[in-house]
Amino acid sequence: MSESTTGGALGKLVGRAKEATGSLLGREDLQREGKLQQVRSEAEREAAERAAEAEKAEREAELESEKAEVRSERREVELEAGEMAAEEQVERNLSEERQEAGKRAEQEASAAERERRAKEARAEQERRQAAAERTETQRDAAELEQEASKAEQAAAAVDPREGE
Repeated sequence: MSESTTGGALGKLVGRAKEATGSLLGREDLQREGKLQQVRSEAEREAAERAAEAEKAEREAELESEKAEVRSERREVELEAGEMAAEEQVERNLSEERQEAGKRAEQEASAAERERRAKEARAEQERRQAAAERTETQRDAAELEQEASKAEQAAAAVDPREGE
């Protein structure tokens, strides 16, 4: 048993050969060594298969983990994008409301200015009308004074003593 054993498919083949040779020669030790080498080769093959399967499963698990992480990051990005869109909408709404408020304030100021001008125009018209009425009243008063003066002159001409 000082021989080294090879593993894998070659080891299994060598193990069969040893077993067959041991069986033919009647050497139980060679026959056992052959069986043992076959068992070792089979165990190594199974271990290699299991290691490959385990490695494959580990790669698949890592891949799945990476996919889950990417999905999570995508959700986070989508949420952030949604939040940004919502904030932008709020900003647009505020801007629109400010513009509308500014327009309303301008309209109200314009309406107030029109109303002030209309009141000033009415007041100016009333002042002119009052001035015209005053002028007409003064004219009427002057005419009445002239008529009174004429009447006094006519009365004085009729009765000269009355004027004294």
